[in-house]
Amino acid sequence: MRVMVFVIAPDGGEDAAPPTAEAFAAMDQFTEALVEAGVLVAAAGLKPPSAGKRIVFDGPSVTVHDGPFTETKEAILGFSIWEVKDLDEAVAWARRSPNPMPGQSRIELRPFLEAADLAEFLTPEDLAAARDGERGRLGVA
Repeated sequence: MRVMVFVIAPDGGEDAAPPTAEAFAAMDQFTEALVEAGVLVAAAGLKPPSAGKRIVFDGPSVTVHDGPFTETKEAILGFSIWEVKDLDEAVAWARRSPNPMPGQSRIELRPFLEAADLAEFLTPEDLAAARDGERGRLGVA
């Protein structure tokens, strides 16, 4: 099972203090443990919302907004993708994570949609390809 792991700052992320050297070292150590266990698929930190764009769809209308987003009460600071046997294992790993912020932060775990979740929308060929690890155009496995 793949899960997306979001690191979230509850204050909107614009004024979040950067992690300390100790926090970076702790995160590096945790990341190494994920790599050694074969859990980590990918990871990256993200720039603050002021560096981003938000695209809003309303029916056929599309609007692009520049960051920061004043109505945002929390911001995603980083993400990683983990390959785990189930959500319980992901929670166990998340509980081991050091806090990257000097104050409050959160981690959110979101399972990926897998081929079985989309079976009613896929052809038998697409399902077989997803089971064989051909994520390609489907983005599922």
